[in-house]
Amino acid sequence: MLWLPLHAMAQSSDATPLQFRDDAEEARFHQLTSELRCVMCQNQSLADSNAQIAHDLRREVLDLMQQGQSDAQIKEFLVQRYGQFVLYRPEMEPGTWLLWFGPLLLVVAGGIVVVLLIRKRNGQQVVAADEDQEW
Repeated sequence: MLWLPLHAMAQSSDATPLQFRDDAEEARFHQLTSELRCVMCQNQSLADSNAQIAHDLRREVLDLMQQGQSDAQIKEFLVQRYGQFVLYRPEMEPGTWLLWFGPLLLVVAGGIVVVLLIRKRNGQQVVAADEDQEW
């Protein structure tokens, strides 16, 4: 029983802070991690998440940056590993057209339905007025 708390503490990952070479690298790192989504939290950026995988991915992103890879190469690496979901702004391709244009299509379809309902209602009122019926 005495070893249980020590074992739980031993499972935490490397808690050393990230070491940046200069301020420009740190700014680039923060910009890039704010554009990437945590694969576990789903609605948090990689920069904001406290999940263990987010810590690991931040360290991975920094390692890739320090190896000289561009932001596009790093994003492509993460997309190959986790899919388009990891990007807050996925690329526009046939597989993501519904993400990009779906909301617009819903608004247009809703507008068409409203216009048709209004025309139908106005058409019924005109017919009733022409027949000179008393209610």
